Amino acid sequence: MILFYSETITERIKYVVHFILKEQMGIDVEITSDYSYCVQSSLCIINYSSKVFTKGTFNILPHGLLKETTIIEQEINCINQHNYISFFQTENSDFSFDVFASVFYLISRYEEYLPHQKDEYGRYAHINSIAYKQGFLNQPIVNIWIDEFSKALQKHWPSLEIIKSSFHSIITHDIDMAWSYKHKGILRNIGGFLKKPNVNRLLVLLRVKKDPFDSYGFINEKIKNKRIKSLFFFLLARKVSNYDKNISPKNYAFKNLILNTSRKYTIGIHPSWQSNFKDKLMKHEKIKLEIITEQYITNSRQHYIKFSLPDTYQELIKAGILNEFSMGYGSINGFRASVASSFFWYDLSKEETTSLRVNPFCFMDANSHYEQRQSIEQSQQELVFYYDVIKKYNGLFIPIFHNNFLGTNKEFKGWKEIYTQLIDTIHQNQ
Repeated sequence: MILFYSETITERIKYVVHFILKEQMGIDVEITSDYSYCVQSSLCIINYSSKVFTKGTFNILPHGLLKETTIIEQEINCINQHNYISFFQTENSDFSFDVFASVFYLISRYEEYLPHQKDEYGRYAHINSIAYKQGFLNQPIVNIWIDEFSKALQKHWPSLEIIKSSFHSIITHDIDMAWSYKHKGILRNIGGFLKKPNVNRLLVLLRVKKDPFDSYGFINEKIKNKRIKSLFFFLLARKVSNYDKNISPKNYAFKNLILNTSRKYTIGIHPSWQSNFKDKLMKHEKIKLEIITEQYITNSRQHYIKFSLPDTYQELIKAGILNEFSMGYGSINGFRASVASSFFWYDLSKEETTSLRVNPFCFMDANSHYEQRQSIEQSQQELVFYYDVIKKYNGLFIPIFHNNFLGTNKEFKGWKEIYTQLIDTIHQNQ
């Protein structure tokens, strides 16, 4: 048990103290603003104030962010020490920077509430982020900070027991377009053929060749019986658009694919692009998925990783989503919230901890292929890098794969091998 002292207790303090000490270190913690209570206590005390204690407290001088209730531009000066970057430095403290304020700034996505540049899809552009500007986008810096902080606490109190979280993986699959040619209907296939004549389309429709996006047998063969947690997110847009090109949710074969997948693996809704602009559309898509599967859906990932804070997350909560998997960029691989651990979303607009659990991803095949224009070898190396660094800090490793990347389309040659090697690695290290 640790006693955490602060002259003022705010929702921000309660949130980040619970995340760092309870969730990441396994330490029970009591937060108090009663100075006399601390003086009389025999517990280990973290003194998050300018007050002076006569006994061996662990002192951190507060930066001030956690006592605020406004969202304003923060002055951030990054320095590189001990082989990692930090900010919100403090003096006369037992730790070189305010780890609580720094962690809160990153995992609350504070910077996304400030005025910022949008990318071509109207999303928060990764080039705005401090992680990108300061060169630590590829590092789970929050996990690194907490690891260093735990070492400092144990050095200060050698008998303090810290129970770190264990490394684990969730392999996720986005089913944006279940088939390339099959089950699209006559009009869509005729239009597609006239726009871009393709013999393969005819051979697939004549059942001579397998649809190039049909990778479900391959995926099942790789992950079945290996006790690897896997999620499948299905796009169920009711109308086809420039960004929503899924098979109709009314199609029997598509519904059958969803139902069969839900009987083997955990599934979630992949809210359409259109749902960002039409009230309650995302909830209607979720209900459709629930009707097909006869299951209550609590998992979600935004199509095109398109979301804005706090609006999108507030809508997800209203719809009954409990676990969100969009925290990453749809333009570059890396750690959007600078963390490789799940966390409850803190709604800065309401200054409250919510029921929505955020599960950040660090790698997506489409980012490597389309955005970063990497070779297969480079993509493989990057994926291994993220796996290794997250494993080193006992984090949560979540990559994203699309069914079309794991099919027979020549454009994605080599991705089946990358997927196979990853599954084998995870299975061997369980």
